[in-house]
Amino acid sequence: MPRTAQLVTELVGTFIFLFVISLSGVSGVFAPVAIGMALLAMVYMGGHISGAHYNPAVTLGLLLRRKMSGLHALAYWAAQIAGAVLAFVTGHFISGRTPGIHPGANVHAVQALGVEIIFTAGLILVVLNVAATKRTHGNSFYGIAIGLFIAAAVFVGGPFSGGAYNPAVGFGATLSSAMFAGGGWSDFWLYVVGPVIGAAIGAGINFLQADRAEPGDVTP
Repeated sequence: MPRTAQLVTELVGTFIFLFVISLSGVSGVFAPVAIGMALLAMVYMGGHISGAHYNPAVTLGLLLRRKMSGLHALAYWAAQIAGAVLAFVTGHFISGRTPGIHPGANVHAVQALGVEIIFTAGLILVVLNVAATKRTHGNSFYGIAIGLFIAAAVFVGGPFSGGAYNPAVGFGATLSSAMFAGGGWSDFWLYVVGPVIGAAIGAGINFLQADRAEPGDVTP
């Protein structure tokens, strides 16, 4: 089982990162920058403690690559979901806004699903190759790489899918909308199925990339 410090870090890091997301609508075109910067900072805050996942899909990718145990992953998922719920409920309390998360106007579900899959796979590849392998262990750029990737993914993919790439974002945003604005759950599946498939694809590509003579095996 993970240490208390790791679970606290996952809960707090997820909360702060997703709290920024919950308030980012007022930032307009600068929202992706705010989201990427928040993740960048939180990755540096918690990377040396928990691995700074803040995303059930990232945890799944590491689990599939056998860099953590199933019990460890379950505990992380619980902390991340708790952080997500607190973030979006607090975001509603502060702003009075509960937009939920949905695909863009005139975007078909298959298109939105494709965006969620592709960018989640990209995120998993960045995490596995930059923050969870021996060859880059101890580097100083892992947070920048992860934060910049998410900023880019939200900027170009957000208008199509909503730009979650994270089941905790999908759950927290949808639950908040349902609780405070009468929103529905019809789009929620996109933000679970897409990131799960993306995580599996990213982990699979990383497996093919791995050097069997020197496998990366850095576990938070």
